[in-house]
Amino acid sequence: MGEWLSERFGQQIVVENRPGAGNTIAMEIVAKAPPDGYTLALVGTSAATSAALYQNLSYDLVCDIAPVAGLVRGPLVMVVDPEFPAKTIPEFIAYAKANPTTINMASAGTGTGPHVAGELFNMMSGSNMIHVPYRGGPAALTAVLGGQVQVYFVATSSSIENIKAGKLRALAVTTAARWEGLPDVPAMDEFLPGYEASIWFGVGTPKNTPAELIDKLNKEINAALVDPQMRARLAALGGTPMPMTLAEFGMLVAEETDKWAKVIKFSGAKVE
Repeated sequence: MGEWLSERFGQQIVVENRPGAGNTIAMEIVAKAPPDGYTLALVGTSAATSAALYQNLSYDLVCDIAPVAGLVRGPLVMVVDPEFPAKTIPEFIAYAKANPTTINMASAGTGTGPHVAGELFNMMSGSNMIHVPYRGGPAALTAVLGGQVQVYFVATSSSIENIKAGKLRALAVTTAARWEGLPDVPAMDEFLPGYEASIWFGVGTPKNTPAELIDKLNKEINAALVDPQMRARLAALGGTPMPMTLAEFGMLVAEETDKWAKVIKFSGAKVE
């Protein structure tokens, strides 16, 4: 998207990675930046979960980051070790209830998409999987492939080859509908109505950025999301384009922030 906007605006878009603290470092930089349209934020699932997970933040995600546009969303997939006795979600839930606190669930870290997706499953199914955070997705994937943990809610892009090779068993995708990349794998909503957990990304900017600048960015980003080459690149990463109006993306951010706050409260998750 940075390349696309650079070409359209005739100015170089510089992508500056500022990782750490559940995306709150990057969001704080944007929230405090001048509202001149020159500083944008990649807002995603982790920004929404961190709003509840981190205390005493110096910004409010919903109030201090103005919505610009949606970008992309994609499913996670609930996978288990092929030796795990459950082959379906109903069998998994029955096993989890019959064997409480014996199932270990990997994640890429506390408050990440895989973690909260698993906690939402706990909340809606009555299961009690034990969260085991790892330092990033590759370590969590290695753990489930090696049998150190039994279950992982993992990005499709990093798991699909292992699923097709039979090294992981896919029980369900976490979006409300089935995913075309794994058409034979059911959606979680088929067993737990109302369950939905996507990894999504969009663009935000400091509040009070002039409306005409935000509108221009929204139009250019939405134009990119219908471009065949852009769509193909996003699909290769396991994502589905998510064109939205300003109001629609703002509503998504607010709804996701509220939703994950309830899940985090239920789980009792804390950051060290």
